[in-house]
Order: sequence, then structure tokens, then C-alpha cells
Amino acid sequence: MANHKSAQKRARQNEKRRIRNQSIRTVTKSKAKDAMNKISAAASKEEAVKALVAGERALRKAASKGVLPKKRVSRKVSRLALRMNKKFETAARA
Repeated sequence: MANHKSAQKRARQNEKRRIRNQSIRTVTKSKAKDAMNKISAAASKEEAVKALVAGERALRKAASKGVLPKKRVSRKVSRLALRMNKKFETAARA
């Protein structure tokens, strides 16, 4: 454990941030997974776009708070959009 007053304060701050980041990370992962499932199960493109927007919003919000790296979030959003586009690209051809 920290001995100096400033180190003790830093430890308290780190613990608060860890707890906050953990909860944000959990909610974000759940919403991203939910978006992926809704895109896969979507019957229409409108439903899929709604799910994509919700997932992207949650991911970008976590990145803006510094919980997740911006490049990782961009990659995840890109993969969500790719999945949606692939699903409805084949439907449009048929």
C-alpha cells in the first residue's frame, strides 16, 4: 500500500476510475454484442441500421471517456457495419 499522502490519494483515484471504467466497459460490451445479434436477426435493413446506430453510439461514447482506445472502437464499428452491409447486399442481389 502507498505510504506518502499523494500516493494514497492517487491509489484512491485509481480505484474510483477502475470501478467506473469497469461498469462502462461492461455496458458497452453488452450493447455491442446486442447490436451484433440484432443485425444478424434483423428482417429489414431499417432494423439493422437502428441496431448499428445503437451499438456505434455506445462504443464511441466509451472511447470518448477514455475507457476503450479509439482505434479499437473504430475497428469494432467497422466490423458491425460490414456485417450489416454483407447481410443486405446478398438480399438485394437475390
